[in-house]
Amino acid sequence: MNVGDTHDLVQPGDRVVAIVGNYGSGKTEVSVNLSLQLARRGADVAIADLDIVNPYFRCREARDVMHAHGIRVVAPVGPQAWADLPIVLPEIRGMLRPSPGAISIFDVGGDDVGARALASLRTSISDGEYQLWQVINAKRPFTGTVAGCLAMRQSIEQASRFKVTGWLVNSHLIDQTTPDTVLEGWRLGQTVSAATGLPIRLVAVMEELADAPALASIDAPVLRMHRLMTPPWSVPRPKALDRLQGAH
Repeated sequence: MNVGDTHDLVQPGDRVVAIVGNYGSGKTEVSVNLSLQLARRGADVAIADLDIVNPYFRCREARDVMHAHGIRVVAPVGPQAWADLPIVLPEIRGMLRPSPGAISIFDVGGDDVGARALASLRTSISDGEYQLWQVINAKRPFTGTVAGCLAMRQSIEQASRFKVTGWLVNSHLIDQTTPDTVLEGWRLGQTVSAATGLPIRLVAVMEELADAPALASIDAPVLRMHRLMTPPWSVPRPKALDRLQGAH
């Protein structure tokens, strides 16, 4: 199945998608859930873990469940797997030229510090050949306003040498998230979109809230998510990981 057959989560030309944003915005949760949704719909998906900032929330933590769904996970292994080092594997450069019908997802570290990992790839890909989606979480410091989102965009663009091409709304308070939390992010995203002329590409909502009547007014593709990322001190392991492990 071609990428264009995956409904409205991505468009036919979205073959290389990097997801950036501020620390704690939920980039990795979104990256993993998007990869799983696309794979379940028949897309050929590879995901690269470029997070060199946060040792606790990395897409490599969900490596097994993604492998079970046929997703190729490109990340350091062995002793380097948990190193806070700017490790860019040769396979990552190959992901910039996915085969027809395939899509490459890049989970990039937080803020401008994490975005620097992309800079080494800039000469290998041209404008128009990639998507760079910045996550907006209205409940995180520094990005609860339009000015904050734009300042974060500027710092990420300068560090990565890539241009943001769209917005990904993921407003949440982890377990305290309500439909009002999601709507607050949606309204902020609309304002940021209007101010920049860049589209809202996705609105991420946890599965248990996605059908709330209050969210029916959201006029954008909705990514229905399961919580998969938890810090190592949080036990037990997320039930969603166990459910998804066998759901392929």
